Amino acid sequence: MIGMLKGTVIVIGTDEAIIDVNGVGYLVKCSGRTLSMLSVGTKAVLHVETHVREQAITLFGFTEEETRAWFVKLQSVQKVGPKAALAILDVLSPAEILSAASLEDKAAFSRASGVGPSLAARIVMELSGKPPPAGRGFTPTFTDTDGDVRVIDSTEMSAQKDAVSALVNLGIDPAQALRAVAHALQADANLDINALVKAALREIGN
Repeated sequence: MIGMLKGTVIVIGTDEAIIDVNGVGYLVKCSGRTLSMLSVGTKAVLHVETHVREQAITLFGFTEEETRAWFVKLQSVQKVGPKAALAILDVLSPAEILSAASLEDKAAFSRASGVGPSLAARIVMELSGKPPPAGRGFTPTFTDTDGDVRVIDSTEMSAQKDAVSALVNLGIDPAQALRAVAHALQADANLDINALVKAALREIGN
């Protein structure tokens, strides 16, 4: 199984890219958001989810491990396949997916191409109150236009997770903590961790 590719971007298509790794070109399916972060001729690191089927082996690539983990998590929902999962990741970031699920915001998921109201409702039903996927524990990276690989600072998602963890440590039910944090972020997305925890506690107290 291929879990990561590090090489040079040589082709960017509509929904895929070719990454040259030591002379071998790997065809990788990507969301539009991922493709927008790649540039032909530059180096890239892609976290890869490998799908093995009877007639094909397909690689799905992501610039962030967190996004790859959500790609897998979304497909745990019945009737959500790779195409729908990529479409959701095109319109929602990992932090936004967690908030939308916690707030039972079906409309947010319906913005994705091919995701109708019934499927959006199923996604909300199955993901609401659930923690985010743990992933493989890799440090998320991207490649800038100079070809340098840099670490992604996923501040929004980190603050969200830390706030939920702090509330759970105070004895609050995890599902309730997720909803409270999502509501607090909905009101003000720029809160730091301390302010976020306080705002979430006020939500729970209301």
